[in-house]
Amino acid sequence: MKDYKTMTVAEIVTDKIEAGDVFKKYDIDFCCGGDVQLTEVCQENNLDIDAVVSAIEQSSSTVFSAHDYNAWDLDFLVDFVVNTHHKFVEKESPILLQYSEKVAQVHGASHPEVIRINELAKALVEELLGHMQKEEMILFPNIKALVTASKNGTTYQVPPFGSLQNPINVMESEHDGAGDVIKEIKKLTNDFTPPEDACNTFIALYAKLEAYQNDLFQHIHIENNILFPKAVELEKDFI
Repeated sequence: MKDYKTMTVAEIVTDKIEAGDVFKKYDIDFCCGGDVQLTEVCQENNLDIDAVVSAIEQSSSTVFSAHDYNAWDLDFLVDFVVNTHHKFVEKESPILLQYSEKVAQVHGASHPEVIRINELAKALVEELLGHMQKEEMILFPNIKALVTASKNGTTYQVPPFGSLQNPINVMESEHDGAGDVIKEIKKLTNDFTPPEDACNTFIALYAKLEAYQNDLFQHIHIENNILFPKAVELEKDFI
């Protein structure tokens, strides 16, 4: 049995992805703020650590996929991020923005928070689209080249930016920024709970925002806690 009390939040989710559902329930950040021991997190948030640990041990995946990402080859993991999480953002962003703009225009007078939510949604989408482009054009090709060199015993051409840690630092900083935006959205939406007088578009907007949050959290978890650290470790064999 794992001693979850002494593990960091990020280590727990890496070991047991279903724990993401538990952390979501208790509003524990396992993505951008995951490098903290569970005991410390529970103390800071006045949570019963025994109850949290019990929930982790009994958890089974619902929102979060139960794939064992930690066992996957890094090049396969890169493709998964692009084909699952990047495609999700590309597909869902246009309709999300359409909904947020409409709700802000129609309901902004009676629910002024939706005006700010619309601003944040636009900022989040813009941030993520630029972020994904940098990953696909700069970071990910070099991670895959590194994996190929490792598998085939061939030479790895060190990129102009030097160590992978340099673009990774940028990506992780942008993850923090996106995480801050979605946290503000979550607060403004009362944890994505539509008001009683919400129309269908209003309800659909909040559902889209929650789905966006869930996808983003899983995306950041895979990169921050698995892909990036393993890529940096693998790179040590070459530079």
